[in-house]
Amino acid sequence: GDLAVCGTVNDLAMVGAKPLYLTAGFILPEGFPVDGLIAIAEAMARRAEEAEVRIVAGDTKVVEPGSGPFVNTSGVGTVADGVNVSGHGARLGDAVLLTGDVGRHGVAVLSRREGIAFETEIVSDVAPVAGIVSALIEARVELHTLRDPTRGGIAEALNEIAAQSGVEIEIDEDRVPVQPGVRSACELLGLDPFHVANEGCALVFVPENEAGRALD
Repeated sequence: GDLAVCGTVNDLAMVGAKPLYLTAGFILPEGFPVDGLIAIAEAMARRAEEAEVRIVAGDTKVVEPGSGPFVNTSGVGTVADGVNVSGHGARLGDAVLLTGDVGRHGVAVLSRREGIAFETEIVSDVAPVAGIVSALIEARVELHTLRDPTRGGIAEALNEIAAQSGVEIEIDEDRVPVQPGVRSACELLGLDPFHVANEGCALVFVPENEAGRALD
């Protein structure tokens, strides 16, 4: 439920749009517990309220037992005049900002799927980032590129932007925040946290002279 709302809200935000409306389609296995459906719906309601979007349409389909549940969402938003955010927009001399720590979502999902218990519980970072983007736009920060580093983590996202924009991107690895528990889990599993999925942070490319104001 959290991811169904936040994933689509964040996709809209990453092109500089203000998310407004969502649709939701449920594909449920026959016999799926009503309590489970209520939990998903309540999570979606909480996240929609947090992201200031309305879920305006939906549908439900029932399939054979053993698959699902799946929730498919679509979203609509508006882009303000003068906002032009694109993967092709990164420029020489830009500062690259990161709005949160990395690797938590992927490690949290992997630990649940594989039944791996760590000394410290690792909780997904899933959250809407539209409020951050709206604040930057309202402050008239010059945004060049936005990207939520989901599948493939920040490494894949930065590589995609570099290729699309025709630039090289230098990373100061020591300044990329990774929670100690996530770092330990990645070392144990042989993973690089820079390649692990995130669902509640964004990469923000702005002119270097705008970096301080953007962080504020």
